[in-house]
Amino acid sequence: MEMINAIGRRKSSIARVYLTKGNGTVTVNGRDYKEYFPQKHIQANITDPFTTVEVENIYDVKVNVDGGGFKGQSEAVRMAIARALVKLNEDFRVPLKTKKYLRRDARIVERKKYGKPKARKSFQFSKR
Repeated sequence: MEMINAIGRRKSSIARVYLTKGNGTVTVNGRDYKEYFPQKHIQANITDPFTTVEVENIYDVKVNVDGGGFKGQSEAVRMAIARALVKLNEDFRVPLKTKKYLRRDARIVERKKYGKPKARKSFQFSKR
């Protein structure tokens, strides 16, 4: 098996994932994923696609992720890993799709409008 790559996006984060045969190490931007994402619930986002299709500790994952915060980055990595697993084996598509790991979450921050302090917040209204 050669290297399989995929891209995942969430908010303003973009994750590029490279999947190879190995012993289950996950490196994010040159560091271990547990060091890069110290929160336990965020680390679960990275490993969820593997546990869904029951292929833990079989593939090495190298991730380059850029932009956004830690939650958006972890969800972008989750989407990219799920896409790479589907490229690897088409049978993985159904369980990953039922958990919505293959769907792009298109919610992004709404832009600020002129004449307002934030996107929707207005200044206090005074009739007189």
